[in-house]
Amino acid sequence: MINFEKFVLDNGLRVIVHEDKSTPMAVVDVMYDVGARDEDEAHTGFAHLFEHLMFGGSMHIESYDEPLQMAGGENNAYTTNDLTNYFCQLPAENIETAFWLESDRMFSLAFSPNSLEVQRKVVIEEFKEHYINKPYGDVWHKLRDLSYKVHPYKWMTIGKDISHIEQVTLQEVKDFFRKHYTPSNAILTVAGNVTTDQVKKLAEKYFGDIPAGDKYVRNIRQEPKQEKSRMMEVAAPVPLDALYKSWHMGARLDNGYYVAEIITEILGGGTSSRLFQKLVKEKQLFSDIDCSHMGSIDPGLLTISGRLVKGISPETGEDAVFEELEKIKTEMISVVELEKVKNKTESMLAFEDISLMNRANSLANYELLGDANLMNTELEKYHAVTREEILEECRKIFSDDNSSTLYYRSTVK
Repeated sequence: MINFEKFVLDNGLRVIVHEDKSTPMAVVDVMYDVGARDEDEAHTGFAHLFEHLMFGGSMHIESYDEPLQMAGGENNAYTTNDLTNYFCQLPAENIETAFWLESDRMFSLAFSPNSLEVQRKVVIEEFKEHYINKPYGDVWHKLRDLSYKVHPYKWMTIGKDISHIEQVTLQEVKDFFRKHYTPSNAILTVAGNVTTDQVKKLAEKYFGDIPAGDKYVRNIRQEPKQEKSRMMEVAAPVPLDALYKSWHMGARLDNGYYVAEIITEILGGGTSSRLFQKLVKEKQLFSDIDCSHMGSIDPGLLTISGRLVKGISPETGEDAVFEELEKIKTEMISVVELEKVKNKTESMLAFEDISLMNRANSLANYELLGDANLMNTELEKYHAVTREEILEECRKIFSDDNSSTLYYRSTVK
């Protein structure tokens, strides 16, 4: 059980406090309810660009990193399609430094042409390194665009096209900040050797006077049900042929989500999983194979991906995958196999909670979903999954009409 207190400032900032007296450290996590799904299709990559811009200095603090390092702290950030998160860890006795830094950049981020140019170049280089010049780097760009026709999950957090970041203006950046980076669109989570009273005083002192801003209200076009299978082929100078298949699955809070997560583990959760044992170890068709899902707030994708052994075609690999999917769609899994996966899921969740940083981040994530206490109760939803539900969900997800397939063929002889 993860104990926490929650309160809301007058400007709408939600604050969560998790006291842990066993550590001399504290974590300050600020999560903004904005991700790549909140972008316009002609102007993508903004949420990720902001992850970088937020470290470019604020109105009263030229450098974010320097004061934090002087206080013995470290920091990082990440962006997804659903959210943007900034977090730092430092000795609890210096926690006021983190409040000062986070509040100043929320209230008055410094927008300078120089800062924009510096971070623009960083993001463009990241785009080139990881998505253009890297073997298989464009896979998710293509697979998302194939799988989604309406929903903004059709593009990656890095952006749909590198030109969107190349052409972004300072005014567009300012508008994005004013729309999304407000107290009413944020969650402040503080964990570690602190008290709730201490956090309340610091939150009021540093964040209380920041104007609430207009609460951003989403109006995202939801993806219609896919009625026909989709197919794409790519040829590139990659080492091996590869196969990628995606199917639409339930949203983060749907009951079907928990069933799909169990299915993902059964099929692709490590070397003991069905796909690895059958297609890598026994039949030696794939050099590696994986089954994963996006974990997204809106309905996401469950994906099977694998690189094939030299000389094995994507068609042969796909036939073998179909064979395994037919088994899980027609044969009830055993009680032993289900319990093994449930136990592994429980262990993974428990392991995640060991780190103070992870606990703070999880509380923020669950609060963003609507209830921080889900952190304490969600395991019950996994334990409640039945063999019958797995059979039913497999038939629902692994329908041919619900699939998008990408053959990635090697041109290397």
